[in-house]
Formats: sequence, structure tokens, C-alpha cells
Amino acid sequence: MQEEETHIIEIEKIKDSLQAQIITGNNIPNKFITGVYASDLMSDVLAYGKSGSILLTGLNSQQVAISAYMAEFKAIVLLRGKIPNDDIKKFAEGKNIIVLSTQADMYEACVKIANIKGEVPVIKEVEKPVSKAKNITEHSFKIDGQDFASAGMVSTQIKAILKSIGYDSKLIRRIAISTYEAEMNVVMHAKKADVVLKASDEMIKVSIKDEGKGIKNIELAMKEGYTTATEEQRALGFGAGMGLPNIKKNSDKLNIESEVNKGTLIKIYFFVR
Repeated sequence: MQEEETHIIEIEKIKDSLQAQIITGNNIPNKFITGVYASDLMSDVLAYGKSGSILLTGLNSQQVAISAYMAEFKAIVLLRGKIPNDDIKKFAEGKNIIVLSTQADMYEACVKIANIKGEVPVIKEVEKPVSKAKNITEHSFKIDGQDFASAGMVSTQIKAILKSIGYDSKLIRRIAISTYEAEMNVVMHAKKADVVLKASDEMIKVSIKDEGKGIKNIELAMKEGYTTATEEQRALGFGAGMGLPNIKKNSDKLNIESEVNKGTLIKIYFFVR
């Protein structure tokens, strides 16, 4: 069994350093984070952010809160004095995500956090064995294209189902990130989609079949940085060309079938070890 040392920082110290306002999560004392990630690109957050981190961002949309939840972040700092709306606050509170607001910009916030003084406590994380499902379960969902207000809700439900079954948290995180990226692709590029989750002791499979414009060149679409997203979609923090690469990175097996002007079928497999 491997042990990994992790340096942690109290969120209270970050709040004080940034002179930040508490939006959600009033019980900040004794809360801590294990990393800091600053970005306005949510696909980058999902691809490179580490669980237990705090997210610094200038975006102020529900996708920020959902991305933080999928990536297992503990807190969000909204920069330049931005205050989230009630939907964002409700989602964050329901998922126990702390939200702060600071007048600092991204550069200033990063510098201040890097200069936090005092001893940094150390904890040891012990690798835990994978929990397995006791029964085979299957669930179906629907996604509507261009419905950005509800984008991420299917992935949120899938994550909740897997947590209730008792799968390992690291496995659930990989599945949540993959399904969220797939869901956002549907919302941005398709008319609608049917989603099927199948989970057993050996494997978890997520199938997403959409109706839409399809993918002209799958090999090109799999390259990091390639995107056909609009400026409006990029303003939400997506469309950075990391969607399909993120799914491939987090899954054990990925199959994509697509027909131009008809739609795409994505099958994502995760092996329960």
C-alpha cells in the first residue's frame, strides 16, 4: 500500500489573504485544500486540476460550480468581485463546495496565496481499496442540445448514483469528468441525446447517442486544442478542444461512431479493479 504526503492549506488563510467574502460555506475553520488551480477554461480544470483543490476563476456561471464538483474541488474563488446567482449558490451549497468572492484579479490572487506565511500541515493519504457494486444497475437519461441552463445535470445524477452504490471515489471522479465532457459536447453540438449508464462489479459503461451534425474527422477531433465551438460557447469556459481528449484520458476504453448530419454514438468504459 503506497502512502503519499500532501501539503495542505487552510481555506481560512486563503480567505484572509484575499480579503474575500464568504458566499457559501460559513463553517470554513478546519477546512483545507491540497492544491490551487487558476483558469477560466473548465475543460482545462477537468483535465489538469487535482481533487481537493481550490479553483480561482473569473467566470461566473453554473458550469464553474458543476466543473468544481466533477473534479472534486473543495472551494471556488470568484475573482474581480463577482457574486454568483442563486442557482450557483444553491448547487454549491448542496454539494458542500465553499464559494468565496474577492476583488483581486487572477495574478494578484495567485501571488497572495503563494505568499501565505506560517507552517503548512502535512497529512498522509493512504490508498484505499476499490469498493464494488453489489448488483448490476442501469439508468437512462436525456440531454437537450443548446440547453445550457441544465448542462451538467445528467452527469451530476450519474455521479450521485455511483456514490450511492459505493464505488471508489477516484473511479467516480474519472467517470464524472468523462460524462460531463460528453454531456457538454451534446449541449454545444447536437440536437438531443440518450444516455445509458450500466454499472456492475466488473465494469461501468456510459453510452451517449446523439442526433446532430456528427463528427467529420474523429481523428482530428481527438487532438488536444481542436475545436469547433462558437465564441458564445467558449465564454462559458468550454470549447478549448479538450472534451474528447479528456474522455479518453479518464476512461479505460473509448469507442466513437459518427455519421455526418445524423449523429454520434460514444461508448465509454471503466473497469472496476
